[in-house]
Amino acid sequence: MFYKLIERKRDAWLADRLCPVADLLKYILQRGMLRDAQIEAIKTYLYLKIACGNKNLAQLFIDGIFNTLTEAELDAMPLSVAARSCLQKNKAALALYEYASLKDDSGNMLSAKVVQAIKDTPESIDYAKVWRDAFYGVSYTDYLFSLPMGAGKTYLMAIFIYLDLYFAMNEPSNTAFAHNFIVFAPSGLKSSVVPSLKTIKNFDTSWIIPEPAASNLRKLLIFEVLDQSKTEKKSNKVKNPNVQKLALHQPFDDLFGLVAVTNAEKVILDRVQADKGGNINLYVDSADEKDRLANELRNLIGKIPQLAIYIDEVHHAVSDEIKLRAVVNKWAENGSFNSVVGFSGTPYLDKKEKLAVTDTLAIGTQEISNIVYYYALVNGIGNFLKKPEVKIAKNADSSEIVEAGVRLFLDRYKDKVYSNGCCAKLGIYCGRIEKLEEEIYPVVERVVRNYGLNPEEVVLKFHEGNKEYKAPERARLEFATLDNPISKIKIILLIQIGKEGWDCTSLTGVVLSQAGACPNNMVLQTSCRCLRQVDKHTQETALIYLNESNGDLLNKQLKKQHHIDITEFERGGLANNIILDRFDRTQYLHLPKVEFCQLNVRYETFTQDEDAHTAERIAMAAGDALAQEVYVTTQTDFSGRGVNDVVERYGYDKRPEHDEEYFVRYGRVTTFNNWLYAISKGSFGSVTMKMLRAYEKELRSLFSKITVKEGEVTRFSGRFNIETVNSNIRKAFYAVRDFVVKEEKLPQEARLLQVEHFTPKVMTNAVDVARFMPEQQLVHKIIEADKGVLALSEDKQKKIDLLESLGEHGLAEKVRQEYSNEPDARRLCSYHYLPYKTDSSFEQRFFDEVFKLKTVQQKKLEVYYNGDSDLTEFKIRCYEGGKGHWHYVGLYTPDFLIIERKENNIHKALIVETKGSLYAQDKNFLKRRAFVEKYFMPANNAEYGYKRFDYLYLEDSLSDNVRLERMATMVDSFFEEAD
Repeated sequence: MFYKLIERKRDAWLADRLCPVADLLKYILQRGMLRDAQIEAIKTYLYLKIACGNKNLAQLFIDGIFNTLTEAELDAMPLSVAARSCLQKNKAALALYEYASLKDDSGNMLSAKVVQAIKDTPESIDYAKVWRDAFYGVSYTDYLFSLPMGAGKTYLMAIFIYLDLYFAMNEPSNTAFAHNFIVFAPSGLKSSVVPSLKTIKNFDTSWIIPEPAASNLRKLLIFEVLDQSKTEKKSNKVKNPNVQKLALHQPFDDLFGLVAVTNAEKVILDRVQADKGGNINLYVDSADEKDRLANELRNLIGKIPQLAIYIDEVHHAVSDEIKLRAVVNKWAENGSFNSVVGFSGTPYLDKKEKLAVTDTLAIGTQEISNIVYYYALVNGIGNFLKKPEVKIAKNADSSEIVEAGVRLFLDRYKDKVYSNGCCAKLGIYCGRIEKLEEEIYPVVERVVRNYGLNPEEVVLKFHEGNKEYKAPERARLEFATLDNPISKIKIILLIQIGKEGWDCTSLTGVVLSQAGACPNNMVLQTSCRCLRQVDKHTQETALIYLNESNGDLLNKQLKKQHHIDITEFERGGLANNIILDRFDRTQYLHLPKVEFCQLNVRYETFTQDEDAHTAERIAMAAGDALAQEVYVTTQTDFSGRGVNDVVERYGYDKRPEHDEEYFVRYGRVTTFNNWLYAISKGSFGSVTMKMLRAYEKELRSLFSKITVKEGEVTRFSGRFNIETVNSNIRKAFYAVRDFVVKEEKLPQEARLLQVEHFTPKVMTNAVDVARFMPEQQLVHKIIEADKGVLALSEDKQKKIDLLESLGEHGLAEKVRQEYSNEPDARRLCSYHYLPYKTDSSFEQRFFDEVFKLKTVQQKKLEVYYNGDSDLTEFKIRCYEGGKGHWHYVGLYTPDFLIIERKENNIHKALIVETKGSLYAQDKNFLKRRAFVEKYFMPANNAEYGYKRFDYLYLEDSLSDNVRLERMATMVDSFFEEAD
C-alpha cells in the first residue's frame, strides 16, 4: 500500500508545468509504442530517480517526501496538543499517520489502531525505526515494480536501463543514475537467461528517446551472459569463467554501459549459506576452492561502479532474499552501488507480515513492502491480455474434462490463425508422465481424429521421460518453435513445465483436469499462461477449463492476490478501454503520393598519405594535448566571507607558478598496461593490444612524459589532456584521411498513409478517445456514404434532375440539401484514413477552421492530417549548418498538408505546423523549422521551377482573430499565386 502514497506525490510532480521530464513523456506518448502499464511505471521510475534522488524508501518516508497533509489541514483536525506538535515537527510520524489512514479495497482504514495510537500517545512510537523495519533494514535503494504477466516487464527493464544511461551521459557525476547493470533472470528457470538478454538487446530505444540519441545510446551497451558454472575443458585447475568474462572489462573506473544477465540462484548466490542462527556466511576465509571462486565473482561484481541490479520475477527470490540482501549489503559498502530494482506479477508473501509499531501494536500486510508501482491484473484483461472464459467442470473425472476441453477448444479455435502466422494452441497440464501417456494422450488422439486432424502433426507430448517412457523425439525442438508460423502443433501435453516463464503468445487455452496438474499455489499463474496478447489493440479471447478443485483454487488466489473473483477476472478492465474501428480511404480518394526533393548529405573520405608514420605520430601525440584548467579565485569581504568568484582559464604554457603541485596532486593514478588498455578500449576494437605492443618503446617514452611518479604511485600529469593524447595515438595507426561533404537532392515519393503500419482496430480509453476525430458514429456514416448506402433515392434524384432541366439551379440545390444524407462534406477532400489521432485540441480546432476559408471552398483544396509519424511517409530530413558543413538534426513530420491537384497529381502543398506555446521554443524543433523554411522550400521550389511548397506556422498563443487572418492570408496568397 505504500505505493499509493508514492503515486499521489508522483502525479503532483508530473502536473507541475516545470516538470523536467514533461517533454520526454510527451515524446513517449506520441510514439505510442508502449502499453499504459509501462508508461505509468516509467513515470514512477523517473519520479523516484529525479525528484527523490534515488534514495532508499525508508529514508524517503522518514524525510516525509510523500506527505500530503498541509499545515492548514492539520490545524483543522481534532488533535491533542502533543499529537499536533508531533505531526507538525516529525515528518516520519506524519508519514506513518497518512499510511495508516489509507483505505483498503473494502473502504476500511488500513490501521485505525495505529492512527489512534499516534493521536493518543505519539511519543510511544519510534517512527524512524518503524520505517527502517518496514523496508527490511536495508541501507541501499530497493524498488519493486508490480506488473502482471504480459505487460512487458523485460521491455520495462530495457527501458529503465536506457533511461538511466541517457541521464547518466548528461550528468556523469549524478549518483542517482546507474552506469552498469546486472539482470537476474528468474531463479530456477534455466532457459530464461538468453531470452532476457535478447529482449533487452533488441529493444528499440527510439520508442523512448529521439534519434540520433537513441542509436548512439545503443552503441554504448556491452552485453555479457554469466551462465557458465563449469571449468574450462582440459583444465586441471578450477576456474570461474564468469570472473574471466568480467575481468576483461577492467579497469572498472570508466566502465559504462555493461549489462550482464545471469541467474542469481545458480551464479551470484552460489555457495552462500545461512547457519542455524540465520547468519550469512559469504565464505570470505574459506579454504574450499569452489567457495573461493564463488566469493571471487561476488567481490569482482562489487567493484563495478554505479551498479544496478534488476531482478525479474522477484517473488522467486523470496526464499533467497536473506542471502541476496547480505550480498548486496556487502556490495553497497563500496559506496558506488546504485540500486536494486525488482519486477514481479505476484508480489505477495505466503502469509501476512507484521510491521511492529509498538510492543503491542502492528500492521499486517501480505504485500512485499517495497512495491513502488502496482498495475492490477484486471486492468490488463482485454487491454494487453486475452479475455478469458473460465469453464469449471463439477463432478467429472479427468478424462471427461480433457475431452470436453479439447472439443470446445477445437470448436472455437481449430482454424484460428493469428496475424503472425501462428495457429491457436491448447496446453493440457498432466501432472505425471504415466497419466499423460496412458490416460490423456489416448483421449486427445481420439478427439483430434474426430475433427479430421492428424495427431502426429498437431499433438505434442513434452516431458523429460522416465524408465518406462522415453522423452519424445524432437519434442524439445517442437516446443522451442511453438510460437513460430512453422509449427503446426495445436495441442501440447505438458509435464512440469509451462507454469511460469513460458511465453507462448499463441497459447489460447489451458486445461487443468485434476488436482496436482500443477502446484496448488500456482493455479492462477498456470491458468494465465494462455492470456498473452498476440495482436496489439485487438480483442482476443482464451479458454481456461478446470476441474472443481482447481476452480476453487483459482477463485481463492484471485481474491487473495488481486482482490477479484472469477467473474471479474473474465470481465476484466474492458470498461476502461475503448476499441475504435479504423478505415483506409486512400483508394477512395485516389490520393497520390507527395513528390519532393530530399537533401541527402554524404561524407566521402580520401587518404592524404598511405604511410601512417605510426612511430613518429606517437612521439608527437602529446604535442597538441596541453591541458587547459579553470582556476577560481574567491574574493572576500573584510570579514573573510567569500562574496565573489573570479574565473580565469590558463593553458599549461601560461599557468600560475604554483600550478605544478596542482597538476601532480590531481592527476589520475595509472599504470602503463592500464593506459594501453584504455587506448585499445576507446578504439572499439580498431587498435588492438597487439598493435600497441609493436610500438612499446615509443609508447613507454611517451608514458614517461605524460605521467609523474610519486614514490611507488604513477599519476597522469595534469599538464596534458589524456583523452586527446589517447585519441592521437589511435589515429597514429591509420593513414591520414580527410573527407569532403557531398550534397545531393534526391527525388522522393511519400505516401500519406503507410498501410503496412495501419491496423483496422485501435485501442484507447475514456480520456484519450477525445484525441480521435471524427467520433465513431460519424466514421461509420462516412464509410456508408463511400459505399453509396446513403445515396439519394431514385425518386428524389428525378425531382432534382427535373428542376435542373428547367433551369432552376438554385431551387435544385436547395432540394438537394434538403434531401441530402451527406454525413460530412469533408470526406470528399480529407480523411484519407479514419479516424485521425491528433496530439492536441489545437490541431482539431485548425481542422475545423480551415474548411471555412473561402479559398479552400472555392478551389476545392484538400486537407490531410500528417502528424502521426508512425503512419505517414512524408517526413523531412533536417540539417543545420550550411553548404559543406551540414549537421543532421532529425526528421520533421508536419502536422497538416493543404494540397491542390492538377491532372490528379499534387501540384501545390502548403505545409502547416500547429504548435503549443509550451513546446514552441524546443531547440530541436526550432532547428528543424529553420531548415524547412530556409532550405527545404527554396530548394524544392527552385527544383520544380515554381512555388510548389510554402510553410504556415500557427501557435496556440495567438488570438483567434490573428490566427484566422494569418491562415486566410497565407492560403489566399499561396494558392491564388500564378505558377
